[in-house]
Amino acid sequence: MSSCPCGLPASYDECCGRLHRGEAAAETAEQLMRSRYSAFAVGDAGYLLRSWHPSTRPAELGFEPHLRWKRLSIVATSGGGPADNEGTVEFRARFSRRGKAGEMREVSRFTRHDGAWVYLSGEVRSSPAR
Repeated sequence: MSSCPCGLPASYDECCGRLHRGEAAAETAEQLMRSRYSAFAVGDAGYLLRSWHPSTRPAELGFEPHLRWKRLSIVATSGGGPADNEGTVEFRARFSRRGKAGEMREVSRFTRHDGAWVYLSGEVRSSPAR
């Protein structure tokens, strides 16, 4: 059983994998944020694009071949609960690129689209080092 990249104490299959496979939907903005981080970690571009608001979604998404996502920390949340229509999640994502450690910090905005939580936009607070 491999643990979920999102940092919650469950296996990937039981946690974010269910969302990636379409077996469950995110109930909160934080759950969607965690599942999107996991999608970056496992290279699931399809899920990332499906969970992106159509008004801000890119046409395609690529991954850096030497970038490995290591750990996610949720810093703060605002709104984004089961009864909300909007929310923000501030997070820190640690990574390694060609053996060098780095950290990205972002405040992500989420909204509901057709009843489902989707990523709208993000403000990067610190840029990944190259």
